[in-house]
Amino acid sequence: MKRLLFVCSQNRLRSPTAEAVFSQYEGIEAISAGTNNDAETPVSGDLIEWADIVFAMEKPHRNRLMDRFRPLLKDKRLVVLGIPDDYAYMDPALVRLLEARVPHHLRLNLVRKATD
Repeated sequence: MKRLLFVCSQNRLRSPTAEAVFSQYEGIEAISAGTNNDAETPVSGDLIEWADIVFAMEKPHRNRLMDRFRPLLKDKRLVVLGIPDDYAYMDPALVRLLEARVPHHLRLNLVRKATD
């Protein structure tokens, strides 16, 4: 099981979209969080420790993560996706971007979970 943490600022649009998209795949657990104090789910040390890979939407998110959690990130993969804050939740263009940029960092074949 790969555990993915997606991080943006507010945890309202981009990272929750990524969580929803990648939670649909077998062998993936996905959670999202935000770097701002008023984020829906603020990023925490526990979330960093839980994750196998941390995906930051933009470089400022990576920088904030490094400033706050550098020791915890020492042995983690931290990937910057380069996705600006230009999208609504579950925007089809955002979903396409995520599906284009995330999978090659996972080193596994993605298979959607069966639905009843």
